[in-house]
Amino acid sequence: MEELTKTEERIMQALWKLKKAFIKDVIDHLPDDPKPPYNTVSSVVRILERKGCVGFKAYGKTYEYFPLLSKMEYRAASLRRMLAQYFDNSPTALVSFMVEETLSQREKQQLLDLLHDSKNGPKADDDAR
Repeated sequence: MEELTKTEERIMQALWKLKKAFIKDVIDHLPDDPKPPYNTVSSVVRILERKGCVGFKAYGKTYEYFPLLSKMEYRAASLRRMLAQYFDNSPTALVSFMVEETLSQREKQQLLDLLHDSKNGPKADDDAR
């Protein structure tokens, strides 16, 4: 999968949230201020469509767009790319960086709990769900 530009990612974020939308709806959900021009957003959505990330349904000359690429698929591809580019394909190096540089003590404990739970199987509470 091809890496998306920051602008493409922002538009995909809006589409993932909206599930389906017209260009005007996408613009309304973009965090940018001032909002980008309609033609700019329309052009980027068409690029995303050519890349296979977005589909559309035509209503005459009006198009309703929807994501073909799921947020989870893009997240996984982005993580693989980041691991390759910055951590020599080592998940351990990534987690080590996070633990040393970015996690609070509470988050470190949550990570330890998660690792413990995955090692020992689901908790009794999890079986009831």
